[in-house]
Amino acid sequence: METTKQGMGQNLCVCVYVCRYGKVFKTHILGTPIIVSTDPAVNKVVLQNHGNIFIPAYPKSIREIFGEYSILRTNGTLQKKVHALIGGFLRSPQFKTRITKDIEHHVKLTLTSWKDLPLLLIQEETQKFTFKVLVKALLSLDPSDDLDFLKREFDEFIKGLICLPIKLPGTRLYKSLKAKERIFKLVKRIVEQRKLGLEKSEDQEHQNTIPNDAVDVLLRDISGEQNDKQSLSLDFIISHIIELMIPGEETVPMSMTLAVKFLSDCPVALELLTVYIYMYIYMYSIFYPIYRPPQDREENMKLKRQKTDSGDDYCWTDYMSLQFTQNVINETLRVANIINAVWRKALKDVEIKGILIPEGWCVLTSFSSVHMDEENYENPYEFDPWRWEKTGASVKNNCFTPFGGGQRLCPGLELSRLEISIFLHHLVTTYRWIAEKDDIIYFPTVKLKKKLPIRVTSIGNSS
Repeated sequence: METTKQGMGQNLCVCVYVCRYGKVFKTHILGTPIIVSTDPAVNKVVLQNHGNIFIPAYPKSIREIFGEYSILRTNGTLQKKVHALIGGFLRSPQFKTRITKDIEHHVKLTLTSWKDLPLLLIQEETQKFTFKVLVKALLSLDPSDDLDFLKREFDEFIKGLICLPIKLPGTRLYKSLKAKERIFKLVKRIVEQRKLGLEKSEDQEHQNTIPNDAVDVLLRDISGEQNDKQSLSLDFIISHIIELMIPGEETVPMSMTLAVKFLSDCPVALELLTVYIYMYIYMYSIFYPIYRPPQDREENMKLKRQKTDSGDDYCWTDYMSLQFTQNVINETLRVANIINAVWRKALKDVEIKGILIPEGWCVLTSFSSVHMDEENYENPYEFDPWRWEKTGASVKNNCFTPFGGGQRLCPGLELSRLEISIFLHHLVTTYRWIAEKDDIIYFPTVKLKKKLPIRVTSIGNSS
């Protein structure tokens, strides 16, 4: 099992404070008083309140770049309503059936393009299709000049999420805000066209159909289908759609990239995902008796053979049933800590486990510290997908929070898992690869220093 030494460095500072002051401690960040919690029980209380005690509170640059209509500034009934609308749509079987085919299409196109490349960068390659997939789900925008424009501007916009809050021409924040304005203008044009089409519909046939995308879901709300007095403004919808694009540019492709890196560093896990395994299982069972391979040692190749022989299409349940693949995804999310913490602000004095959090103070709930705590996970700095086979390991909800928690649990978590599952399945059944050594950078966001260069060989050509 590979030890993620860089993860040790990421948490070293917090570990020093924990050893000195305990799992919950007070400090200052950029002059702001803040309470840092590495206690999963405290984190749960902070995350699961209904917006009447804690509200999101993020650095000034993030507040600036998301603007006044940001979902981060939305609380209470409106936040729960929007979360339910988007979450219900993304979890619907109809959407999953449709998006599975879209993901497969883009993954296969991307993998086919690798065939003749001497060297490729996984971080860039995954971003190419994850953004397209998510924008299709949000806006029904197919490959076009508009999509290319949106991708370029979003690349510029996302760079300013964590930066100095200086809004002067030439600064990072200024450039990102200008990119956001151009994105807003494009998305507004699309949303207004869709709204006009919805208003021109004279009967209720369209209202009774399944929504095509997230815009459809939110527009139906302001058109009166939900019979809710607190309808959504057009600017709110546009801002929310833009924010929902972030996983397609950042978190999902980075999860895929890090899964490839961790698998490259852990050949046993990689071989368990493929058919080339029998010699390795024998060898590693001698040197690493701690490993207990899953019953189906070749789950991805077995699934591919089944589909090839039957001629049936894949469905989303096929991918989600690949148990060891899900273990790999869980472990990647735990070790990677792409979303390592969230910020909340106390609206009043509150006491949790004997700890007083004063009104107006911010609380930083550290997910990475919980994920890397040996009280929660044995040998936490080791990439060990087998840990998820142990009874109860997968149900430690308080100790496994890669998608956040409570009222703001990521509504697209199932879509993210599905997309990563499809990518890994087709990757390991199409290619074998050699990855160059690369280092993980954790600030300002999680990246690979060299974008993870790899050389691939088609399985049919390898021997």
